[in-house]
Amino acid sequence: MVTLAVTGHIDLADATTALVREALRHVITQHRDDELTGVSCIAAGADSLFAEAVLGVGGRLVVVIPSRDYREAKVKPAHADTFDRLCLAAHETLVMPHETANRAAYEAANAVLLERADRLVAVWDGAPPSGKGGGTADVVVAAREVGIPVDVVWPEGARRGEVTGRV
Repeated sequence: MVTLAVTGHIDLADATTALVREALRHVITQHRDDELTGVSCIAAGADSLFAEAVLGVGGRLVVVIPSRDYREAKVKPAHADTFDRLCLAAHETLVMPHETANRAAYEAANAVLLERADRLVAVWDGAPPSGKGGGTADVVVAAREVGIPVDVVWPEGARRGEVTGRV
């Protein structure tokens, strides 16, 4: 059994989505076995693209929702249908015990991702941590500190852009 967790940017440029989708399929296929599990917070962008790729190869999806109000407070209308569809497709859904979506909730969700992961897939442009905590670079650093292998996905030509909520 292989458990892959994901961290990644939500603000992928529209042209980058197809590049990341294909790169994620490739990485997931490399680690796929009969009991593949993917762990994701299913935010717009990288998290949802990863979740769809896991489901696309027949893997099981574990969804980690950072707070009780996350769906209403943070999921943009353009991403709501994808978010709901992925929640319904999940083998397991964990809602963190935080009332509101804030830095502590995101950090707790990221901790669960790393606790469950055999490997971390990071859709990451390589930029250093912002110092705010809970971002993609922070999760990569935390994974490496505890010895979790990290597969960085940032295809040639990928760039960040405006958050659209589409996947």
